[in-house]
Amino acid sequence: MITKQIITWLLEGDVSIQYQTYRDLLSKDHKSLQNRIEKEGFGLAFLSKRHKNGYWGRGFYQPKWASTHYTLLDLRNLCISPKNKPIKESIDKILNECKSGDGGIYPNSKKSDVCVNGMFLNYASYFKAEESQLKSVIDSLLLEIMADGGFNCRLNRSGAIHSSLHSTLSVLEGCSEYENNGYRYRLEDVKKAIQLAKEFILIHQLFLSDMTGKIIDKRFLQLSYPRRWRYDVLSALDYFQYSKTAWDERMQSAIEIMLKKRNKNGVWNVQAKHSGETHFDMEKAGQPSRWNTLRVLRVLKHFRIDI
Repeated sequence: MITKQIITWLLEGDVSIQYQTYRDLLSKDHKSLQNRIEKEGFGLAFLSKRHKNGYWGRGFYQPKWASTHYTLLDLRNLCISPKNKPIKESIDKILNECKSGDGGIYPNSKKSDVCVNGMFLNYASYFKAEESQLKSVIDSLLLEIMADGGFNCRLNRSGAIHSSLHSTLSVLEGCSEYENNGYRYRLEDVKKAIQLAKEFILIHQLFLSDMTGKIIDKRFLQLSYPRRWRYDVLSALDYFQYSKTAWDERMQSAIEIMLKKRNKNGVWNVQAKHSGETHFDMEKAGQPSRWNTLRVLRVLKHFRIDI
């Protein structure tokens, strides 16, 4: 059961957290709260960093976390209004200026990056970019499906023989957002890719080697926010609840690990920060995290798990 005390604490946070708490935990979609995200708090802070040329940072991908790419991903994850005009203009600018030779997204390059394509598709679909502009991105992504059903950004660069959980989750988020927003181009192929990629994550029980049964990377068990391109079990579970995926017993170990991370106050901390230049930090490492607490609780609600 989610206590009134924790809900109150979440509702004392940024307006973007308030909006998602009402929507995801209390089943009340307060559009008035969503419309405030661009006018105050984190949303306004990100938007204020936008340059007159329509980019953030030093262009599409520099510096890492303060770039246009990652700022747009942050704004999408705040659930700012998808009708925001400056954001839509920036996405149009990327589509016109930052396509690579293979039709994906990566400026001044013959080859795109599958992780970037997945993340880009996520926020471009959320902000309802023109379908005609997304077709080459979809084509590029679908060419990258690996034999094991997942994705790896090294496939078209240095070669890869096994998919990456990092890449696969980013592509899943993008493909599901594409489907959710009513796009039709190659939709059946996209749906098939989603099912294959979900199975790739589930075969690994979200964090274990399918060959040895050992933990692939202990960093997968650390709860960070924002996760950037990096994979972790909470982000995978949050994706499964967002995509309305049914319970699968292979999620159990990850759920148990997540529950053990609850602190003495009944909430979850930020356990890790990914180094790199940022516009600002929404939360501090080692401190209670409204973002992580919100994400854990909506996972538990979706799978009907009592705590």
